[in-house]
Amino acid sequence: MIRNIVGSVLALAGATAAVWSPFRAWYDGRHGRDYPIEDLFTGITDAKADVMTSILLPFLFAALLTLVGVVFRSRWLVALAGLVVLGFTILWMVRVGQAEGGLTVESGDRGLGDGVANALGGGVLLLIGAVVMSGRPRPHATRVDQPRPPTRPTLDGPPSDRRPYPPERPPYGAPPDDQPTRTYPAQPPGAPPPDDQPTRTYPARPPGAPPPEAAPPDRTAPPSSSDGPWGPGRDEGPPPPGHRG
Repeated sequence: MIRNIVGSVLALAGATAAVWSPFRAWYDGRHGRDYPIEDLFTGITDAKADVMTSILLPFLFAALLTLVGVVFRSRWLVALAGLVVLGFTILWMVRVGQAEGGLTVESGDRGLGDGVANALGGGVLLLIGAVVMSGRPRPHATRVDQPRPPTRPTLDGPPSDRRPYPPERPPYGAPPDDQPTRTYPAQPPGAPPPDDQPTRTYPARPPGAPPPEAAPPDRTAPPSSSDGPWGPGRDEGPPPPGHRG
C-alpha cells in the first residue's frame, strides 16, 4: 500500500514536469510548444506550430497514461508513459543536433534550456515511480477440495452433511456381505438332497456267514437300576439307617 502511494506521487510529479516542459525554453530560447510534432520525423524547421499540434501532444498522452496507471495501479502503464516522454525528448535532441550541427549547453538563452531538463527529469521520475509501485495484488489460486466428512455422526444440518452410522455386524455364522454365498445346482424332482460328504458303505455279507461278533460291553457305562447299588444280582441290601420295613 505504501509503495503504491509513493510510486503514484513520483509518477504524478514526473507527468506534471513533462507536461510543463513545452512551456519552457528548449533551445536558444525557443519553447517546446513552438516545435511542430511532424518536425520530429521530417527535420527541424523554423515553422511555428499550434499548441495542440506541437511536442506537447505526446506529453499529454503520457500524462493520460500516467493517470490511468495510477488509478488502476498498473506499473506497466506508468512505465510506458515514462518511455514515451523520454523517447520523444531524445528524438527531438537528435533532430536539433542534426539541424544545428551539434548541441551546446550555455548560460542564458543560448543552448539547451530548462524545458529539456524538465522533460528528461519527468521521464526518469515516471520510470522510478513504476519501479516503486507494487502494482495490483495478484489473486491467490484457491484450491477447492472436496469437503471432508465429520469425525462423528451429526444430527444437525442438511441430510447431505450427515455421516451415516457404521453398518451393523451380521449375526454369528452368517456369511459377510462382501463374500459370495455358496449355491448348489437345482435338483431334479424326486432326487435325494445332495450331501457334501460321501456315505460309507460296507460289502454285503454272503448267505450263511456267521454274524459279526458283538462288541464287548462298555465298562465305563453306569450300572443299570436292576443290578442294584452293590453290583449285578444284588437288588437287595442292608436298609439305610432310619428305614422302617
